[in-house]
Amino acid sequence: MPTKVLQFHQRKHNHFAHDYRSTQAKYVAQEYSRKASSKKTQSHQQVTAQASQAVQPVEEEPAYDVPTFRQSTVCVCRPGEEEEVEEFERCAIHFGRALSQLQYEVHLMRESTHQQVERIEIQREVQMMSAKKYFHEEVGKIPDFLVTLRAHTVWEKLPVKLFCTLEGHPTPIVKWLKDGVVIDRLKAPGKYKMESKYGVHILAISRCGISDSGQYSAVATNVHGTGTTSTSVIVKRAAWEEEPTPPLLFPCQIPTLSNIQHTKLDITFVEKFGVTFGSEGDTVSLICKMIVNPDLANLQPEVMWYRDEHLLKESKWAEIKFGGGTAQLTLPHLNKDDEGLYTLRMWTKSGTTEHSAYLFVKDAAALVAGSPGAPMDIKVLDANQDYVFLTWKAPNTTTEGPITGYFVDRCESGTDTWVQCNDSPVKICKYPVHGLSVGHSYHFRVRAVNSAGISRPSRSGDKVAALDPTDEERRQVIKLGGHREIVLHQDDLEGYVKIPGPPTNVHASEICNSFVVISWDPPHPRGREPVWYLIEKSVVGSDAWQRLSTGVVLKSPRYPVFDLDSSKQYLFRVHTVNKYGTSEASVLTGPITKEDPHSVPSAPGQVVATRNTKTSAYVQWDSPKYPSNLIGYYIDACVVGTTAWTPCNHKPYKHSRFVVHGLTGGETYVFRVQAVNDFGLSDESQESSPLLVEAALRKGVKIALPSSPYGITLLSCDGASMTLGWKRPKYSGGSKVNAYYIDQREVSSLHWSEVNMPPVKEQIFKVENLKEGAFYEFNIQAGNLAGVGLALRAQHSISLCGLGHVRTRSIP
Repeated sequence: MPTKVLQFHQRKHNHFAHDYRSTQAKYVAQEYSRKASSKKTQSHQQVTAQASQAVQPVEEEPAYDVPTFRQSTVCVCRPGEEEEVEEFERCAIHFGRALSQLQYEVHLMRESTHQQVERIEIQREVQMMSAKKYFHEEVGKIPDFLVTLRAHTVWEKLPVKLFCTLEGHPTPIVKWLKDGVVIDRLKAPGKYKMESKYGVHILAISRCGISDSGQYSAVATNVHGTGTTSTSVIVKRAAWEEEPTPPLLFPCQIPTLSNIQHTKLDITFVEKFGVTFGSEGDTVSLICKMIVNPDLANLQPEVMWYRDEHLLKESKWAEIKFGGGTAQLTLPHLNKDDEGLYTLRMWTKSGTTEHSAYLFVKDAAALVAGSPGAPMDIKVLDANQDYVFLTWKAPNTTTEGPITGYFVDRCESGTDTWVQCNDSPVKICKYPVHGLSVGHSYHFRVRAVNSAGISRPSRSGDKVAALDPTDEERRQVIKLGGHREIVLHQDDLEGYVKIPGPPTNVHASEICNSFVVISWDPPHPRGREPVWYLIEKSVVGSDAWQRLSTGVVLKSPRYPVFDLDSSKQYLFRVHTVNKYGTSEASVLTGPITKEDPHSVPSAPGQVVATRNTKTSAYVQWDSPKYPSNLIGYYIDACVVGTTAWTPCNHKPYKHSRFVVHGLTGGETYVFRVQAVNDFGLSDESQESSPLLVEAALRKGVKIALPSSPYGITLLSCDGASMTLGWKRPKYSGGSKVNAYYIDQREVSSLHWSEVNMPPVKEQIFKVENLKEGAFYEFNIQAGNLAGVGLALRAQHSISLCGLGHVRTRSIP
């Protein structure tokens, strides 16, 4: 019997059932088997016929199927079958290769199908995630901290950063707290830095002290709720750095200030920026070059820039750089908001090293000849769900006509479309904007109007969100340990209330000739359901009530009313409404008349101008008799013999002494001053005596400014006042020193105030009306015929029992 032989295409594969093959593969295998069997049968018949002719017939062998497999190693062939076997093997090889190629193509088709199925699944998941994200954005989401704050333990004098990641819609407002108290960066300038980018919020604490240890929290709030994350920061002091407590010179002496930071650096300025002039739209850079000793890459000084008393931070309006011994502040697009006294302050071994100079920014060319300059310094005093109250500062006017009013524009964040808010100009520097969309953010700007036309727009203010500030107060968070907590909303606790009660404390919070702002307190309890309000008015003496048409659902507890008759008195009442019904009317307000309870300030007093340099003058004046919420002053100059007044400053100046720069040497000037508040500019003061601007000379010798006083001493202290004494400057400048000027401020504040209006003639002065237990810093300057010289700055502590600690240094 012939042995079974494996076919060629089966030698390299394990034997499986035919079920694993595709339909096409099965068909090819069956065709191959059929042809091979047929050919084998024909060959066998031919051999049998030839044998029958040569020998006697023998019994014919039964036909058999060609085996599926053949093994060449044990193959036994009859004579004459070698060629057939070879041809058979060639066919097997051919069909085996074709079958292998077909199986490979089938494998590729399976892989491609698998990839397509996976791609479809991924697309479905992306669509589901997008739909989910769109749903959250439409419905809103309560603030949720994805990455919470973690605890830190740091050494003293090293910085630390607290990170957290937050999501929510609309974008939550984040506040940082230390031990439950909101962190105020102005109380410790340069101490804290807060950043927020792409949902990551950072609190950076520079040069940590022992007092910085505590519990820090980030509280995020939007219209849907509040989220909180907390952690602890521990600041340790190395054992070898423990500082002994200095002995007290007197029983009542207060130790050295603990909030002044010191470093191991010695900084010396080699180049300083001076008084700078610019126009709106220009780019200005203030540069200081210095020598830092030691100059170490891992120990760089802390650079802080101030405009007046405000610490500047990196923004699109201010670029701060430091490197290679150069500190640079770049203002890429000047605006009158940028005008002020700029100070570069750096911490050193002896405390601080600083340099200051004034930046003047004049108006850009007017769009219409004779139109006023742009308003400035837009601020938000109050913001609610659909109501924002804005204030700004009036521009200075000299040759232009008086300002008749202002237009307020708004732009929704993320768009470039500005919409005018008021149809007619508002005559004062404040305006309530209503009809906002809850949860949306807006920018605002203001334009001034006079008889000639409309000014350029002011710089747009910071983004303002229309949110309810009392929403956080109505939430109670109960900590359960770890990250678990229970948030209880006061509305949930008041769920049994169906129809809310009426509002309380209905009154007029703002009254002027243009509008009246009606304010009230929400009802308590008000229930779980959302509430809104209806306002009604009535003329005094009439029983008829008219409901105000607000145009929108009023959810804020304030509303400005414009359409009032100035000759009539009105009464107002408010109703609370929810889906169950309307409350009773609130208690009526008193009679309200649209009028101006305040007015512009009175004119400033006497103006005195003295020499300062060959291009500047030192101007001082008496405060107005009736300041009426004074904001600042505008100073104007005029060359004697002409009638053209030129503004010396373009942003209201807070103090009553000002150095006017940019004057022409050899010319004679007179000066005047105007006071500014929210209602406009006061009358002009009387003109000063004429002053010839030139370098001071005496017998052909140029007189210079005096040096700073020295040897300042605290002579007495009684808990409410200090008596200071000092010595004359060592260098008088070639002229007798005949005046001293003293300024003061609390160490925790950046705001300087004048102590004496008339110059002090002697080297002793009593400073009164001080706070017990507070630290004060004094700035003393000497003046002669050439002007006012450098300052001597001293720090003192005041107490009830006697003298305090004294530190003095000269200010270049």
